[in-house]
Amino acid sequence: MRPFVLMFSLLMPASAALAAAPPHALPSPPAVDAQMQRLMRETQAQGLALAVIDDGKVAQVHAAGKRNAAGEPLQPDTIMYAASLTKAAFAYMVLQLVDDGMLDLDLPIAAYLDRPLPDYPADKRYAPWPDLKDDPRWQQITPRMLLSHRSGFSNFAFLEPEGKLRLHFDPGTRYAYSGEGLILLQFVLEQGVGLDVGREMQRRVFDRLGMTRTSMTWRADFAGNLADGWTQDGSTEPHDERSRVRAAGSMDTTITDIARLAAALVSGKGLSPASRRELVRAQWPITTASQFPTLQDELPPAKRRADLAAGLGVVVFDGPQGHGFYKGGHDDAVGNTMVCLERGQRCVVILGNDVRAEAAFPALVRYVLGDTAVPWTWEYGNKVFVP
Repeated sequence: MRPFVLMFSLLMPASAALAAAPPHALPSPPAVDAQMQRLMRETQAQGLALAVIDDGKVAQVHAAGKRNAAGEPLQPDTIMYAASLTKAAFAYMVLQLVDDGMLDLDLPIAAYLDRPLPDYPADKRYAPWPDLKDDPRWQQITPRMLLSHRSGFSNFAFLEPEGKLRLHFDPGTRYAYSGEGLILLQFVLEQGVGLDVGREMQRRVFDRLGMTRTSMTWRADFAGNLADGWTQDGSTEPHDERSRVRAAGSMDTTITDIARLAAALVSGKGLSPASRRELVRAQWPITTASQFPTLQDELPPAKRRADLAAGLGVVVFDGPQGHGFYKGGHDDAVGNTMVCLERGQRCVVILGNDVRAEAAFPALVRYVLGDTAVPWTWEYGNKVFVP
């Protein structure tokens, strides 16, 4: 293995980059296969799936390596855990509700609930809303804030001391990644708007886009072709058969299916022009050195990356090839990413059932799309990447 720390030049802001770099020639499918194999050897990743979107359409789908310790092959229709890529799919569904007049991004969530949020009893499916009874700031929260990670919550309440939910800053005033914020929006849709989020995701996203092997909860038919995972130390971890819909990250999918979602996001399929613009518009600047820990101090203005911001369910950035957006997904045995460029409506989507594959993401994305200025060091901190 020949690791190196990703060079700053890959992450320079658009203001320091050429504004109109020539279009990058997409590599051929055999060339992408070869690059995947090389990087799997470099990182020791056991399984990797990748899709390429060009002109808003799925152009290539690849799968390589193993799906489990028995050595069964990872295939394009193998079920893999999407992790936080779920958040982008959820945002896509929410924006359809906005288009249908069922939700206003800027109306406080209190307007949708039939009682104050802290008056809802504690329920193991959600955060302990009663913890907010002495903090009226929850009434300021809007769906836009939740989709752009400006709720004021930590990532999850169970990570707080004694598991107590609390607001760390005035809602809407800064970015801090929060799965709990997405769960709150799910709660509002279910309790206040009267929707079944799992059913809406199925109807508005999976069925609409032909994602036949994708679900927000476990399906028995997934068992026949299922990916387990590998952790950083090379041990295997069985696939979690999730039984609850979680907007922050319960989605199972395949590389073939998630490619269809990426194509819809980059092309705007299924959304009004106005909602598509909101999805990828810079909603609020991101002012921290890295994504985690979520409540770290903000950088001084001179040290912030000026082109990095929250979109709705995604992170937006600018680089040599213009405006783009991306979303990552991670747990102890999974590494995923989706990187899209507005110009040419191009994306690379990567699902790794081995968390060690993350070290290959910058090289793989760069190989397919060219230099993009994806904020890898903000996403992964001081992680070591392979060239």
